[in-house]
Amino acid sequence: MKNYILILVALLGITQITQAQEDNYLWLEEVDGEKALEFVKNQNKATVEKLSAEKDYQDIYDRSLAIYNSKEKIAYPNVYGNYVFNFWKDKNHVRGIWRRCLLESYTSGNPVWETLLDIDALSKKDDIKWVYKGARGLYPDFNRFMVELSKGGGDAVVIKEFDINKKEFIENGFSMDESKGGASYIDKNTLIVTSDFGEGTMTTSGYPRQVKIWKRGTLLKDAQLIFEGNSTDVGAGGSVFRDGDKAFNVIYRGLTTFSTQLLVWNNNKLIQLDIPDDAETRGIINNQLLVQLKSDWTVNAKTYKIGTLLSLNFTELLKGNKEIEVVLVPNEFSSISGVRKTKNKLLVNLLTNVTSNLFIYSFNNGKWSDQKMNTPDLGAIYIADTNDFTDQFFFGFENLITPSTLYTADASKNTFKVYKSLPEYFDASKYEINQYKATSKDGTMIPYFMVSAKGVKKDSSNPTLVYAYGGFEISLLPYYLSTDGIAWLDKGGVYVLANLRGGGEFGPKWHQDGIKEKRQNVYDDLFAVSEGLIAKKITSPKHLGVMGGSNGGLLVGVAFTQRPDLYNAIVCEVPLLDMKRYNKLLAGASWMGEFGNPDIAEEWEYIKKYSPYHNLKEGVDYPEVFFGSSTRDDRVHPGHARKMVAKMNAMGYKTYYYENTEGGHAGSSTNEQSAKSNALIFSYLLMKLK
Repeated sequence: MKNYILILVALLGITQITQAQEDNYLWLEEVDGEKALEFVKNQNKATVEKLSAEKDYQDIYDRSLAIYNSKEKIAYPNVYGNYVFNFWKDKNHVRGIWRRCLLESYTSGNPVWETLLDIDALSKKDDIKWVYKGARGLYPDFNRFMVELSKGGGDAVVIKEFDINKKEFIENGFSMDESKGGASYIDKNTLIVTSDFGEGTMTTSGYPRQVKIWKRGTLLKDAQLIFEGNSTDVGAGGSVFRDGDKAFNVIYRGLTTFSTQLLVWNNNKLIQLDIPDDAETRGIINNQLLVQLKSDWTVNAKTYKIGTLLSLNFTELLKGNKEIEVVLVPNEFSSISGVRKTKNKLLVNLLTNVTSNLFIYSFNNGKWSDQKMNTPDLGAIYIADTNDFTDQFFFGFENLITPSTLYTADASKNTFKVYKSLPEYFDASKYEINQYKATSKDGTMIPYFMVSAKGVKKDSSNPTLVYAYGGFEISLLPYYLSTDGIAWLDKGGVYVLANLRGGGEFGPKWHQDGIKEKRQNVYDDLFAVSEGLIAKKITSPKHLGVMGGSNGGLLVGVAFTQRPDLYNAIVCEVPLLDMKRYNKLLAGASWMGEFGNPDIAEEWEYIKKYSPYHNLKEGVDYPEVFFGSSTRDDRVHPGHARKMVAKMNAMGYKTYYYENTEGGHAGSSTNEQSAKSNALIFSYLLMKLK
């Protein structure tokens, strides 16, 4: 076995050397390389000069920025005990403020906020472009938090302990250097932590593989190691599950993209829970561990179907026994898109034909029962926040032309009322939403939403933008277009939201039909939607564009390399494009469960057929593509977009490229950066498609 591994390593080394010899643009993978940054600077300059001169640019920028900075935005709640915490950005707080108010003050509709941490002031003091990434509080008083701050917006964070009452970081408190990882309180003097603990403690995906218990007053390097995964795992994490006054220290071992072992640190020993590795755990309530199945599971000769939400008696499970109750079995047209708990109730957000319904579940006498909430129809519901101390919670509703509305609700009474709605940023009365289905290559029906002017002319001339994602079991739900509305709909555009396979709209199988060797299904789904719009005479290839980011960036990269005849504009943001090297760049190895392993010949055989970087050809009439990226993206390497642009330019193709120097995978750190990105993208789309 050892000799076999050595031979395999040697062969992989040869593969990498051969590829390096073939790839003329590897130097663009040097994120902060002098030559690479000069390339970025020149590309940015040309793109901004051209697109900022377009007639709609300034109007889109100004109106977008006004929306991002609006005081009428909803201050979404994070409830901890008696307080609501919120992170807020506006024109006076460019990098934002972390603040809180009493829960009673918030629910009154006139919250009185106190600022806890000013990120602009901290950035100025430290001379670092800090980006707030979240905070985890000390239960049950929440007077201390472990605050996560990123340098420029990447996923790696510095974690420091913060005193809420003093509104300052605690001198000699818990503090962790920059790394991907996290920290959660077990009690006031104990954390469960993951981090880069030194050589050999990170996975090949770039995530921690060790979980430790860290006591106050000791050095991080001396923290107690309670779990260590393999270097080839995706990563490991630690957290605390709470069920009333009980707490359980939980370790996640990410084996692959979609398989995770769940372990419990109990009485100084690890217990691995005997549940499927590909199942998703959803917390504990009333001693019931909630588990959502991603494949059929047979226990004691009874088979529980894929997609089912189950609960297991947790104390019995720790002993190795399985006492299972069924919470919900979705049908072929539905999937579970959210599960949260209040003090006594379970909330389940059920997606049916890509629209949301909210159910309240109760556990009495060993059985689950449900009540449907009479929530708004034909849109997306999201559970904004819950509180372990009460059955009160918050949820939101929106669709493509209906402004986001936040509701306060009581799960024990099955009641809710409007808390606050966004203003109408564009006149929705001029537009209508229709849901259609397109027939994909293999006969599968692919749903999509279309927003257009009422009575839209079917003369094949409407500028039309398709937005899609199609991956990682992420459901693409209708969302209020706000800035897209003023930048696209009000400029005469038609907007389409496509629900491709690879997503989670119809449950785990919908996702599984679009991964690895079945990946081409996702791209065929997009082409089917595009051809459907053309067949309806809504648009034509001259007026049709497509936009996607991250995995969606790969999607649109495939779209223009496989079907350049279908599109005249492509917006490709923070994309994966070099699918031969994606697993060697930043977090790429963690996605091999989705795409496959390009270092395995059989898997590269299907990956290479769609890898955009490898399918570029000379002499093809490609559309002029807009690529967007971020220097500080430490999830999807900016080298993907950089190399694609360089290769296309060398072949004589015109491209547009804009790389924000901060922002991480989100692309922007400030409202001004977001407004600029929006103005560049929609100026490009209007230039190409009108």
